[in-house]
Amino acid sequence: MTASQTPAGVSIDTVRKAVRNYRVLAWATGIWLIVLCAEMVLKYIVKVDWPFLWLVAPIHGWVYFAYLLVTANLAVKVRWPIGKTIGILLAGTVPLLGIIIEHFQTRELKERFGI
Repeated sequence: MTASQTPAGVSIDTVRKAVRNYRVLAWATGIWLIVLCAEMVLKYIVKVDWPFLWLVAPIHGWVYFAYLLVTANLAVKVRWPIGKTIGILLAGTVPLLGIIIEHFQTRELKERFGI
């Protein structure tokens, strides 16, 4: 293994980009999930019917789908075990957990690959 390549034969620059994309989507998913929870409280408990409140769920769904794709891409590049990959993918379904997991995984990957 050279200094410019990972064990998977992928360049460090490619891993750096994959980690950046993962971080952005983990935060976006976490924030949209919190917004979705607030939307559900407003809609079903407070009984507020704002005109564009219905847009929150589809936007969160697409952001989470992008998170799944980006995270799976990163998992392949850094060769995460399947159990760890599934756990990180599911972390995006719990408010704030995806952001917390992102912090620790990013720190571990930065140490592991020197990025």
